[in-house]
Amino acid sequence: MMVRIKDIVATAVITVIAAMGAAGLGGCRGAKLSVANEQFERGEYFEAQKTYRKVYNKLTKKEQRPERGGVAYQMGLCYDKLGMSARAASAFGNALRYGHPDSTALLLMGKALQAEGKYAQAKQAYADYLAKDPESRLAENGIAGCDFALAKKGHPTRYVVKNAKLFNSRRADYAPMFIDPTAADVLYFTTTNEKVTGSKKSEITGMKKGDIWFARQNEKGEWQRPEPVEGELNTELDEGVISFSPDGSTMYLSKARREPNANTGVEIYTSSRSDAKWSAAVKYEITADTISSYAHPAVSPDGTWLYFTSDMPGGSGGKDIWRVNLKERQGSLENLGEFINTPGDEMFPYVRTDSILYFASNGHPGFGGLDIFKATLTKSGGWKVENMGAPVNSPADDFGITFGKGESGFFSSNRTDGRGYDHIYSFVLPDLEIWISGWVLDKDEEPVPNAVIRIVGNDGSNQKAVAKPDGSFRFPLQRGISYVMLAGAKGYLNAKQEFTSDTAEEDAEYGVDFILASINKPVVVDNIFYDFDKATLRPESKTALDELAQVLRDNPNVTIEMASHTDRWGSEEYNIDLSGRRARSVIDYLISVGIQPDRLQSQGYGKSRPKTITKKLARLYPQFKEGDVLTPEFIESLPEADQEVADQINRRTEFQVLSIDYQMY
Repeated sequence: MMVRIKDIVATAVITVIAAMGAAGLGGCRGAKLSVANEQFERGEYFEAQKTYRKVYNKLTKKEQRPERGGVAYQMGLCYDKLGMSARAASAFGNALRYGHPDSTALLLMGKALQAEGKYAQAKQAYADYLAKDPESRLAENGIAGCDFALAKKGHPTRYVVKNAKLFNSRRADYAPMFIDPTAADVLYFTTTNEKVTGSKKSEITGMKKGDIWFARQNEKGEWQRPEPVEGELNTELDEGVISFSPDGSTMYLSKARREPNANTGVEIYTSSRSDAKWSAAVKYEITADTISSYAHPAVSPDGTWLYFTSDMPGGSGGKDIWRVNLKERQGSLENLGEFINTPGDEMFPYVRTDSILYFASNGHPGFGGLDIFKATLTKSGGWKVENMGAPVNSPADDFGITFGKGESGFFSSNRTDGRGYDHIYSFVLPDLEIWISGWVLDKDEEPVPNAVIRIVGNDGSNQKAVAKPDGSFRFPLQRGISYVMLAGAKGYLNAKQEFTSDTAEEDAEYGVDFILASINKPVVVDNIFYDFDKATLRPESKTALDELAQVLRDNPNVTIEMASHTDRWGSEEYNIDLSGRRARSVIDYLISVGIQPDRLQSQGYGKSRPKTITKKLARLYPQFKEGDVLTPEFIESLPEADQEVADQINRRTEFQVLSIDYQMY
């Protein structure tokens, strides 16, 4: 994590750590070491690490190992602040190897290893620290974060993240912010590129000090190259991490307080816009406390509250998120509390609505470094905090998010940059692609031309489409909605399907087919079974009979003849009687499940109507061809095995539509 304005805060915790590190260096109190300690305490981490490195390289004697461990620890603190996690992990490892007594090195080494994505090693370091400090919430959260990252490995969210190369320089660029989220066509951000104001490089970062730049879209929606804001806003000091009043006329920004031989802090300033130019920044007084730092302003959408980051007393430890009422400042200062703030650092608040807050934290369990979290206000007044997951978050530092239209916007990250430099990334959550598709076919599995499909959802949606000539159709759906689908075509009965789409956050395509029964020709009802030589329906017939009953319910103006047919064996009189009783059994079942009796007729045809082979039957039984009529004479000309198949085809139950205007008049 490259040191940003938010890191230019020499907190009491870090100052104590620095003092502890220096206390163990009694045998090597040269000028260089004192300079390094002074640089560190002023927050000049880039310069301090260079000086510590020179001291470290001089401590080569065996008896100087304790001193070397202390200097390694101090270097680790600098690298940690500079976002150089690999170097930090190595430095803390050296501190421990040389016997540095401060067990905090274990905690910080775990943090650095976690930021490198080395979760197993990080967990061990956290566990070793917990053995020394069983009450450490930071170590517990570190282990929880490693477990979280390992569990999420291979399971990213649907967010699509890309490097916003147009906005990024060879230095650090971070903390993007739309001036108007609804338009999302002008983006401001902080940059340390070589063209910023001033010539001096920061002792803190080793780069030029940050300025505020912006980029806008042209009439085609294409982003143009960034440029510095006009006016007196940018100076030789560090400016950056901004927010705007709802009307866009006032900018709230962080600005580094830099004084010779004093710790560097950060304060919040305001600037006003007039004729596209921004005025010189004016300090915004939050409290009378001049020791604490205040940074990362974020104005609520209604302009009432200013959220910010501070290390002021009364927090949870590290840096906390606070807020103050912009309209009635007196007595309104409040800490966001334990749901948001931890003993770690919570920073970069972004208020999207009056109940949704985004922020960056290294105290809540996460992938490593700073992660971006979404906090939703609950009915009880608490906050539900959720990690945004990968790829928005990574083992590196991820922070400073801004939303534009919908689930899209920009954020900052120092992922894949070994120097710790931050860059701006775009993100978007694509709309879910949920479809239902299928075919409308007749009972012979041939396409039904010009079939109309309607789909009605319990969310009030109502769609209609005509199937393609090949019978195919495709509808977009919403997740978690229950749908009723109805397909129909001229010359066919309607068919209905019910369907509920999944609630999973993933693209999906579901398949459903409609088989339409013809009005003009008999339709075989498959899977109706009788006991041998009887008209009693067997239990396994129930599914087919219930489906037939549903067809009649879906087509309430239809009357039908229910017919049963036998094979060529037995007398005509016997077969007519048996088939009649079997047809009547079907009618009786349909009546028992609520179908009106006057819509139903039964007829037994015995063996008088042999089946004609259809296209579907020809596909199922290649030994026959379409148009073959299974008469006794034809069957007797077949091989014995095929004769049994033909008899089986002739033994069937089917219905024929008699009328389509039942109770219509």
